[in-house]
Formats: sequence, C-alpha cells, structure tokens
Amino acid sequence: MKAAVAYEPNEPLVLEDLPTPAIGPRDVLVRVAASGICHTDLTSINHPGRPDAMVPGHEACGTVEAVGADVRRVTVGDRVLASVSPACGLCWWCINTMSQHCERKALRFIPRYDLPDGKKASALCGCGSFAEAMVVDESTIVPVRTDLPDEQLALLGCGVTTGLGAALNTAAVKPGSSVAVIGCGGVGQSVIQGARIAGAAVIIAIDLSADRREASLRVGATHGIDPADGDPVEQVHALTDGRGADYTFEAVGLPGLLVQAFDMARLEGTVTYIGMPAGPDAKLTIPAQSAIFTGKRIQGSVVGGSQILRDFPRFIRLGETGQLDLGGLVSRRITLDEVNEGLQLLERGEGVRTVIV
Repeated sequence: MKAAVAYEPNEPLVLEDLPTPAIGPRDVLVRVAASGICHTDLTSINHPGRPDAMVPGHEACGTVEAVGADVRRVTVGDRVLASVSPACGLCWWCINTMSQHCERKALRFIPRYDLPDGKKASALCGCGSFAEAMVVDESTIVPVRTDLPDEQLALLGCGVTTGLGAALNTAAVKPGSSVAVIGCGGVGQSVIQGARIAGAAVIIAIDLSADRREASLRVGATHGIDPADGDPVEQVHALTDGRGADYTFEAVGLPGLLVQAFDMARLEGTVTYIGMPAGPDAKLTIPAQSAIFTGKRIQGSVVGGSQILRDFPRFIRLGETGQLDLGGLVSRRITLDEVNEGLQLLERGEGVRTVIV
C-alpha cells in the first residue's frame, strides 16, 4: 500500500510502497477514503523531538476491511470516522465524560509501519491516515451512518470537532452573546459556526488572510478584522460597546495571540485557548492582577471537550441538516501523490482545509 512517510523534520514527505500493518486483537484495518490536512500534522512533522519516522494524518474517514478477534465496536463493511483522540469508554476519564483525556492516549505513539530499511514508522495520533489504508485501535474510531461526502465527513475527525466543540462544549456560548475568534482556518471557522449555532449575536473573525475573513463571513461571522489595520484588541472593543467580547477564542497557538485573546475579553468574560503551541517551551505571561481582578475565566480546550461517541453523531446531524456547513470548509481536494503541495498550502495559510481524497 502507498503511504507518505515523514523521515526528517522540515523535509518533504516520501511516498513509499509499504506492507499493510499487522492487525492485533483490538485493531481495525480501515481503507482510507479521505483525510484532511490539519495544522497538527504540520507541527508534528516539523517537531524536532518527534519519532525518527512517522506517517502523518489523523483527520480521516474510511471503510472497515478487517477486524481483530477482540474488536466489538465495528464490523467489516462499516463506514467509520477516525478521531485525533481515542475513547475506550471504560477508563476513569471516559466514564466521567472526559474521554478527550482517555488513558489509551499512548496509542498515539505505537509504531505501525514497516519501512524499506527495516525500521518502523509510527502513526500520528494512532492513525497515520496519509496512506491508502491504516490500522488503528478500535477506541480511535466510531461507526457512522450518513450520506455526507467523504471529504466533509473526514473533517469531523479533528478540526471541526475541535472548533465546534470549543464553542458548544467548552465555552458553552450563550444566545445573544459576543464572540471573537483569533485565527480563522478550519478550526477557527468551526468555532465561528459553533457560535452561530449557539445563537451568538456578534461574531468577530480575526485573521491576516482576506480570503479566510471572507470565508468566515460566509459561515456566520458578523465582522472581520484585519490585524494589519490596527490593534485588534482595540478593534474588538470598538465592536462590543467598549467592553470587550463575552467569549474569546485563540486558534493559532502563538503566545502573543494568547495574550490578545485575554485582553479582548470583557470583565468576567471567558477566554478559551485551542491552538497548539509550537513547542513545550512556549510561555503565556499575563499580569497577575489582571488575571485575578478582571474575573476572566481562562481555559484550555482539548478536542473541543468533545466525547466522540456522543458528539460525532450529533455533529453529523448538524451537517446533514445544513446547520453546520462542512462543504464550505473544503478549499481544495488533492490526491495522496500531492500531499507535499497540500502541506505547503497549509504552511502559507492558503485556503481553509485541503483534503486528500
């Protein structure tokens, strides 16, 4: 089978013809139908501390071709959606409705692929969907029944669920409220859609890209802000009667933007951080008095606080009924042979979501 392998950070992926990974008792072989290219893929590929070789890709859907002897969640022929985070349904975190922290997260680092040089490549997030097929633990996939196209369904595996869940689950945006979103790629635009679905009255999209701001307006933003036009914090305050937004979201992961999201929020507002920082040494610095006396609530959001067994079907229904615009998020379709071009588009900030089909 064909797979795209990341051998070295900051180097193009190499297309290899690899044997299909072996299937263990709890493993599932999935024929990949579509895989979104997510910023997590790019960050992981270029991370200096990552494994020697890996197959990226984690935002995917496909069809089950084989199952291990102990698999109970799916059967051969099922259409499935892969998740960036496993959910075993049995550990303390899953039982207490925090499956985004499932104890089986170590599955993300299992070596899966046999390379031509005799070494192993890991599968990013336990998936490795930049390939014609992937072998995953059953806790990483959810069977779904929907007529949504593969290219749209795949986006729910990470980016859409992360953004939509951040608005609906983590922040629990209220009707009539004001929302500001920093970074309007696939995740940021999903936050915007979640805010619209929740009934927010003012939704402010903040991005350097005019194309992304325009796309954000199409999916529910009421205003677009170009940071190049002046201090975005001041612009947000001007659009919210001088108070600041009720809810702010940062979907990039840069320390300076994390501070801006805090400063954009009103007194007693809610600040939600979604973007993945570039590395473990990135620091967030906020004046202690501001952190205490403004009464602002600061929270991180992992996979949008989503419980995939509950939320994947819920979000699919939103897509089926047109309340969630998934098609508008797909800015380009490519083949696996064009994966490096897709990564370059992401690195340049072009488009919203490129999908390998």
